[in-house]
Amino acid sequence: RKVTQAGHKELYPACFSSQHKLYRQTMMNFAKISRLVILACLVSQVRAFIARPSISHHPSLMTLQQSSGDATDDALKAFGNATKDVMDDVSEFLDKDRQEREALKQTMLQLGASYDRGFGASPKARKDAESTIVALELLNPETWAAKGILGNETSPLAGSWRMVWTNAQDVLILGASPIATIGAIYQVFEPPVVTNIIDFIPRAQALLPPSLAMNTQVRAEVTTRASIRPNYLNRIGLDFEKVAVKPIEILGQKVSLPPLGFDLPRISFPEDGPGYFDTTYLDEEMLIIRQNAPGGLFVLAKVPDNDP
Repeated sequence: RKVTQAGHKELYPACFSSQHKLYRQTMMNFAKISRLVILACLVSQVRAFIARPSISHHPSLMTLQQSSGDATDDALKAFGNATKDVMDDVSEFLDKDRQEREALKQTMLQLGASYDRGFGASPKARKDAESTIVALELLNPETWAAKGILGNETSPLAGSWRMVWTNAQDVLILGASPIATIGAIYQVFEPPVVTNIIDFIPRAQALLPPSLAMNTQVRAEVTTRASIRPNYLNRIGLDFEKVAVKPIEILGQKVSLPPLGFDLPRISFPEDGPGYFDTTYLDEEMLIIRQNAPGGLFVLAKVPDNDP
C-alpha cells in the first residue's frame, strides 16, 4: 500500500498522514521488540553460563547471577509491554481501516442512489465517485481475489453482486435507448461460470402511474467462463460463451418462455489477452472491478440473489 498511497498522496493528505504516522509508530514498536528479544537472549545466555555447577558457587559470580536474573526479568517485562504496545497499534490500525472503509462504502452507495448508478451522473458526481473508489482501493483487504475462480475451491467472489455504479461507456450507452430503460444489473459468480445480467423495462411503462402500470420485464444474460492469469492474484480472465434473452413478465403476468439465445464462437485468447478484469476492492459487502476492454469500472454490492 505504501507505493499506492504515495501516488495518491495529493488526493488524500489527511488519510495518508494519519495512516503513515500510525504505520511508523507500529514499525518503531516492532524494532523495540527486536532489540529486547536480543537483549533477553543475551542475558539468558549469561545467566545459564554462570549457573553452571562448576562456577555457580564462586562468591564473585553469585552477585552477578542475581543481577543477571533481575536483568532478565526486567527485559522480559519490557518485552511484554512492547508486545502489548504493538498489538494495541495493530488493533488501532485495523479499526481505523475498518471505519474508513465503512464510511467510503456508504458514500459510494449514496452516490449510486442519487445519480442512478452513474447513468445520470454530473461531471462533479463522477469525480467524487472516482475519488471515493480510489480511496477504497487503497484500503482493499483482499489479496487473492482469483482464488477458487476455476471452481476447485471456495472463491471470495462467489455469489450475486448488483451494480451500484459504473462509468463504463458500453453500459451507460444502454441508458440512451428510447425503447427501454435499464433495470437491475448483476454479475453472478458460480465459478468457473460468470454471468452478466441486465434487466430491461419498457420506457413507456416508467411514464405511467404505479397503479396503472402493468409490469413488463425482459432479462439479458451473457455467460462467460473465468480463468486465472498467472502472476496476477486479483485478475480474472473471461471467455464469452453465450448470450440469451428471455421475458420475465409481460403486462403483469409471469411467463416461462424458453430464452432466445445463441452460442458465441469460442476464441482462445493468450494468457495476456484482452478479456479480463482486475478486482481492485473486495470484502463481504462490496466489489470493485476495472475491466480491461472496452474499459471502465464497476462497483457492485453483495445481494442474496438475482431474482427479478
